[in-house]
Amino acid sequence: MNLRLPTRDEIHRAFLQGEEAVVELFTEVGQQVETLARHVETQAAALKDVQARLGKTSANSSKPPSSDGYAKPKRTTSLRQPGQKPRGGQPGHEGDTLKRVATPDQTEVHPVVACHHCGADLLDVAVTTHEERQVFDIPAIRIEVTAHRAEVKTCPGCGLENRGIFPVGVSGPVQYGLGVKTWATYFQTQHFVPVERTAQILEDLVGHRVAEATLMKAQRECAVAIAPATAAIKAQLRDAPVAHFDESGLRVQGKLQWLHVASTERLTDYTVHAKRGPVAMDAAGILPGFVGRAVHDHWKSYFTYTDGSHALCNAHHLRELKFIHEQYDQAWAETLSTLLVEIKTAVDTARADGQTALPADTVVAFEQRYVAALKAGYERNPRPPPVTEGKKRGRPAQTPPLNLLDRLRDFRAETLAFLHDFRVPFDNNLAERDVRMVKVKQKVSGGFRTAEGAQGFAQIRGYLSTARKQAVNGFTAIRDAFAGCPLIPTATST
Repeated sequence: MNLRLPTRDEIHRAFLQGEEAVVELFTEVGQQVETLARHVETQAAALKDVQARLGKTSANSSKPPSSDGYAKPKRTTSLRQPGQKPRGGQPGHEGDTLKRVATPDQTEVHPVVACHHCGADLLDVAVTTHEERQVFDIPAIRIEVTAHRAEVKTCPGCGLENRGIFPVGVSGPVQYGLGVKTWATYFQTQHFVPVERTAQILEDLVGHRVAEATLMKAQRECAVAIAPATAAIKAQLRDAPVAHFDESGLRVQGKLQWLHVASTERLTDYTVHAKRGPVAMDAAGILPGFVGRAVHDHWKSYFTYTDGSHALCNAHHLRELKFIHEQYDQAWAETLSTLLVEIKTAVDTARADGQTALPADTVVAFEQRYVAALKAGYERNPRPPPVTEGKKRGRPAQTPPLNLLDRLRDFRAETLAFLHDFRVPFDNNLAERDVRMVKVKQKVSGGFRTAEGAQGFAQIRGYLSTARKQAVNGFTAIRDAFAGCPLIPTATST
């Protein structure tokens, strides 16, 4: 839109015509200025929205790091404040220093046969003491073949031919044992080694090439073997007082599907499904009937489950508040971010001191400061009036600051759940960490070729994650599963 200003002649002519003509002339100019101001305001809002969207990164929003592209900063930023976690080993961390053992597997004696000074013979001289050094090493590994021979005997009385019984699992004339299957599954699921490379590793280490089809079959057999453990994990998660939930995209058969995770400090369950919402969550079989506290981000599908209560991830809130502060220059966002971290510090300190709750007056003070920060935010972001003209009538689109304010207001109890219940964590990092490792698998392999393979991998990965959380060796857990004794976890430590 162009602003048309009156010329000198038009102004002079209006002046000669009198006051009414001058007022009419400048009223027209004022209307043009007002229309132009509204147009500029609309364009400024649109430009601000574009700048805000371009300013979103994984550091200040829920966008994944992969979406940052070549605009990734040279140095990543963290929401953790300086001094919260010093460098180096943390308190309680057990070191892995190599220590001498009292009973080595074998001992090599290096005799002294002659004096290093004069050359005298010392073979018959008594040993006064030993100086010992120990070397830890891996012995040579090779495939060991065991021939199972079942005797065949003919009864001299009735002539019946009797045959010996082979051990359970020895069913074919030639087959691989539990060790090969365990190695194959361990490499593929714990360390995300592709099938071809797994075959190459086995050939290099044990001098025997295993067919890739055999390696994939071993993984399928493992998924069947751990079925009792998978069922136990799901049942214990359903009964957990607090559980974490998250979901992330996963490529299966070249299409986008979804990996759903449910976890606690001791349990992990993964489910792969074509859907992201309640249909998939029902299929996972944990949220239906779950009466504990579900910790998650603000994905609306989680709120369809009303038997239990909810808690929101404040790590997400901190990133969004950082975005509002940086892109919209609004001080209330930084104030609320600082407050949330302050509450977390107070809760962590109280919990470390053996307390189960903060003093009532402290809780009330935190709540009041929370409400005050939101009030300041609403004063800074007045709600736009409804649109009464044009095609897009009704409620106008809200700005990101106003959307976040509404969420923090409407879900205040879920946002501050960690303040009122010390069992509830500040964030949903546990579930996000559990998701992250399966995403690494996708980066290595690009995706899964079959839905069965994706689901089998997810089940084994959940079994291994649970084993690690329960201080059980992952390799041992897989070997026991193949042997018919999968790890049946416990929801609480003993």
